[in-house]
Amino acid sequence: MKLVKALIITGYGINCEEEMAAAYRLNGESAEIVHINRILSSEVSIHDYHIINFPGGFSFGDDIASGKVFANKIAYRRLITGKTLLEDIQSFLAEGKYIIGVCNGFQVLVRLGLLPNIAGKFEQEVTLMQNDSGRFIDNWCTVKANNTALPHLAGITEMDLPIRHGEGKLIVRDDFIRNEILRLKLNCLTYIGNPNGSELDCAGLCDPSGQVFGLMPHPEAFLSFYNHPDWNKKKILNPAHSEDGEGMQIFKNIINEIKIKLIN
Repeated sequence: MKLVKALIITGYGINCEEEMAAAYRLNGESAEIVHINRILSSEVSIHDYHIINFPGGFSFGDDIASGKVFANKIAYRRLITGKTLLEDIQSFLAEGKYIIGVCNGFQVLVRLGLLPNIAGKFEQEVTLMQNDSGRFIDNWCTVKANNTALPHLAGITEMDLPIRHGEGKLIVRDDFIRNEILRLKLNCLTYIGNPNGSELDCAGLCDPSGQVFGLMPHPEAFLSFYNHPDWNKKKILNPAHSEDGEGMQIFKNIINEIKIKLIN
């Protein structure tokens, strides 16, 4: 049986790569953690994988803006082919493959113009700024799925997920982009009780193709039911509760989609 092959990109302060890899390995699939420099030097090709994962962390210490320097390396550093990695990612998507970014990874996708990419030009249309509180948030939140046509969110209505960010407030460039996000249902995941002041209560975005998905909360940090701070209460109320954490469903969904669409 052929496995889903997940590429987990790390380096320069990314620190959630092991949890992201575990999301695939616990489902019996293949996940390889690769430093970004091995890709930029063309030692590793993104085309050998079905899905690219940009995990959370603090790339380059968030010294300029969260994800900005990491995004610039992808956008401007050229591979031995002469293409930038961003151009290679565009080719990867043209093959029908998938990308997910969480927290710092979401910030990278936004700054690369991969999300929401309404105009299809891979130009930045939204940004992520400092939380309204002016402080780093380390808590749990409840989010609602608004676009269950997105393969990652199939069958999901609401879920609890942890958040850990200082710059999670989504700001939209202009009214046209805002209206298109709503019209196309790209605001696929919203907070119930907005913890950071995001426009549209946005917790996650997808692109019009449904191949690129980014979110601020951490599904890879809720792979086990026992990760939840109220697991004991939930277990008492429902002794038959699944051992999986709610975040696992996002990965199960995209694994299933890849097997249907990409693995023969």
